[in-house]
Amino acid sequence: MKFAVIKTGGKQYLVSEGEMLEVEMLKLKEGEKMDFNPLLLADDASVKVGKPEVPGAKVVVSVVSHGKGEKIKVIKFHRKVRYKKTYGHRQPFTRIKIEKITA
Repeated sequence: MKFAVIKTGGKQYLVSEGEMLEVEMLKLKEGEKMDFNPLLLADDASVKVGKPEVPGAKVVVSVVSHGKGEKIKVIKFHRKVRYKKTYGHRQPFTRIKIEKITA
């Protein structure tokens, strides 16, 4: 079984072929494909670690959909001053599918 570590949106993800993953919003349309250069590539026999990326290797992903995460409530409050402020945030994300990992 092959797996790789890719970096996107300031985070690193451990991925394998056929896996679905939610990452930070990517500026791509649904159905588009994109290549990532893996930081680490491994299979049953060997492990290759890049400096910082593994040369010649790539991970092909396709965009499945875009969406927003669950709502997070943020409350600001100062006691004795009659100050209270509430607002919410929904983080946008892109759902991707790992198509192929090549060495």
